[in-house]
Amino acid sequence: MTDALAPPPFDPELRAVLDLLGDQLPVGFTAEMIPLARQAAGIDASVDGVLAEAGVSRRDVTIPGYEGADIVVSVLAREDHTGLGPGIFHTHGGGMILGDRFLGLPQILPWIVEHDSVAVTVEYRLAPEYPDPYPVEDCYAGLRWTAEHAEELGIAPGRLIIAGASAGGGLAAGTALLARDRQGPRLAGQVLIYPMLDDRDQTVSTAQIDGIGVWDRVSNLTGWTALLGDRRGTADVSVYAAPARATDLSGLPPAFIDCGSAEVFRDEDVAYASALWEAGVQAELHVWPGGFHGFDVLASHTSLAHAMTATRNAWVARHIGT
Repeated sequence: MTDALAPPPFDPELRAVLDLLGDQLPVGFTAEMIPLARQAAGIDASVDGVLAEAGVSRRDVTIPGYEGADIVVSVLAREDHTGLGPGIFHTHGGGMILGDRFLGLPQILPWIVEHDSVAVTVEYRLAPEYPDPYPVEDCYAGLRWTAEHAEELGIAPGRLIIAGASAGGGLAAGTALLARDRQGPRLAGQVLIYPMLDDRDQTVSTAQIDGIGVWDRVSNLTGWTALLGDRRGTADVSVYAAPARATDLSGLPPAFIDCGSAEVFRDEDVAYASALWEAGVQAELHVWPGGFHGFDVLASHTSLAHAMTATRNAWVARHIGT
């Protein structure tokens, strides 16, 4: 699909936020912009303050990643955590090319505080320096470490879910597929927040969100090309890298999937939910009208963001809540 199509309108409150963001969020992110974007981001110095205010402790652990290389995970738990309870394995977003293990913290922090969950968030290696399969294999290594150390971490058997947003949602889906196929850790659920699932650039929504919004078609192609190189869009792409390509989704844990109607990932996310249902897997899908990519974080004060967050948190509460 090559011709641009008229997109659905943005929610009026969200349109106003996009107008205010202006130059802060460049549309059409290219490979040349990666170094500067990484330099501008870095690990947010406010993380420890946010955690302390929430009464959450942080412990960094170096573990073996893909091919035995060192990677870091952070274990987050309430300061008063005792005994065994729910667990969250978190894979951060950033288009496969940006971000760190604390990107997405606002989305998982309430689950830690409200349900006394223990979260493990993984610093997987980024493309293009570490292309596929490094990111998803690092995530799987982190999941295995979490499951193997569940009791000492304070995670009860059978109460571990995986969660991630955007690229992290795609990695969460790919990691869940790896866990199934390798008879690895059993997951109680997968929270796929506007997940990045399909490298093929063939949906209606990718043609619609071109030059507008947040993480448009050009940005998406940049991320997938960094991950896959010349293999992007060809038959030589693993289902673990691009879960939308999977033809067998049976045996996967229950899934929660959400996205906006005005974002690149809309159609692949809807299709993935449909494929899960076809495979007999329980899935809950929400497409928020007029939502751009990541609006729950970038426009967290808006009515639509409140509704999105409350709905997602309710699903988590049902699956891991005490």
